[in-house]
Amino acid sequence: MTDPAIVLRKLTSLREHAERLRRRRPASAEMLRRDVDLQDALSMSLLVAVQAALDIAMHIASDEGFGVPATYAESFSMLAGHGVIDEDTSRRLGAMVALRNRIAHGYASVDFERIWNELPGGFEALTGFASSVVRHLDSKP
Repeated sequence: MTDPAIVLRKLTSLREHAERLRRRRPASAEMLRRDVDLQDALSMSLLVAVQAALDIAMHIASDEGFGVPATYAESFSMLAGHGVIDEDTSRRLGAMVALRNRIAHGYASVDFERIWNELPGGFEALTGFASSVVRHLDSKP
């Protein structure tokens, strides 16, 4: 059984950092490219928000017997396959996982223009994920 208290704590962090991403996204990719401190702030909020979503997805998949995902992105696919989130949210969160991995593991260089371009969709995916998870929790006895 999914522990709502654990999920709700993670959702709080996810929402706070998703809002920071939305609020801090500059007007242009060029502004982001020139501001290293802003790059760091957006990177950290992206890492925390996506990690919270991953933690929630893994928790639900495990506790509800959906299986053990082989990859982070697959955890969202599992939730979509069981109707917790929709396929579009799963796909967009998979793309956010790829960005998270580039930041977390320092693959080559982080493409901040890509981050700037993908933040609006990522913000929508994260907030949509949070709403879907709350609906899922509310549907449980």
